[in-house]
Amino acid sequence: MKALYFDGKNLVYTENYKKPELTKGHSLIKVILSAICNTDREIIKGYRPNFRGVLGHEFVGIVEQSDDESLIGKRVVGELNEGCGNCIYCNTNREKHCIDRKVIGIEGLDGTFAEYIVLANHLIHEVPKSLPTEKAIYTEPLAAAFEITSQIHISPDTNVAVIGDGRLAFMIAQVVALTGADLTIIGKHQDKLKNFASFANIKHNQGDTYEIVIDATGSSSGIETARHLVRKGGKIVLKSTYEGTTNIDLSYFVVNEITIVGSRCGPFEPALKLLDRGAIKLPEIELWELKDYEKAFSSKAFKAGFKF
Repeated sequence: MKALYFDGKNLVYTENYKKPELTKGHSLIKVILSAICNTDREIIKGYRPNFRGVLGHEFVGIVEQSDDESLIGKRVVGELNEGCGNCIYCNTNREKHCIDRKVIGIEGLDGTFAEYIVLANHLIHEVPKSLPTEKAIYTEPLAAAFEITSQIHISPDTNVAVIGDGRLAFMIAQVVALTGADLTIIGKHQDKLKNFASFANIKHNQGDTYEIVIDATGSSSGIETARHLVRKGGKIVLKSTYEGTTNIDLSYFVVNEITIVGSRCGPFEPALKLLDRGAIKLPEIELWELKDYEKAFSSKAFKAGFKF
């Protein structure tokens, strides 16, 4: 089958990659669309130095084979993290933190830049019939945005700042805007910031402070920027993952009683519902053939990906 393989240093396109075999409790899914995430780019830079395999984790597909017959023929999206099923995390609804978890396209499992994937049945979600595939492709990153509201309460009278003006920031900002909070976007790119204007305040400087600051910069500098923006006793939510480390004075957060919340993958069902209702507005994905991966990865489009 066609696949885009990461050998530890480079991406390699092949048409002879072995088709995955169906295993118990899993489904064989024919990939329709797969989108490029910033995490894929960071893996290429060295974010996951031990990973070798097919990249990609944002997808829409059709279930072709499954030991759950109700899934066969369904158009689906899927979660990333498959736990061991036996540890303290798996048994307390925290599967994504399982020590021995496998993560499609990131850790121990081939991802979605291929014609077929195999995914655990309990990680699969059916796409509503009325939701176009080109919109359903946003389910996974939008779910990650919803994770913030699962972790912290954002009341309508709270002032919130999102740092960043990229794809993830745009989705996070729309989710936060649904709470009615006083929302400000702080970014650097005027052409991107104009997309936020209908539902948020736009700022280029860092003169004000906020009760909640969300770092969606994708950069190691995000936490330092957030430190200057958050009020004493406030909260910082970190959404950025990247290759490398950062140095910061943790005593500052202790003395000023600032809460830091790491935030990763989130709930799929709310994301699917709001996409289906049209409550979240997102640009069309730019689609490429898998063999044209270099053009896809260098694209400046809001979202780029592959059509199979």
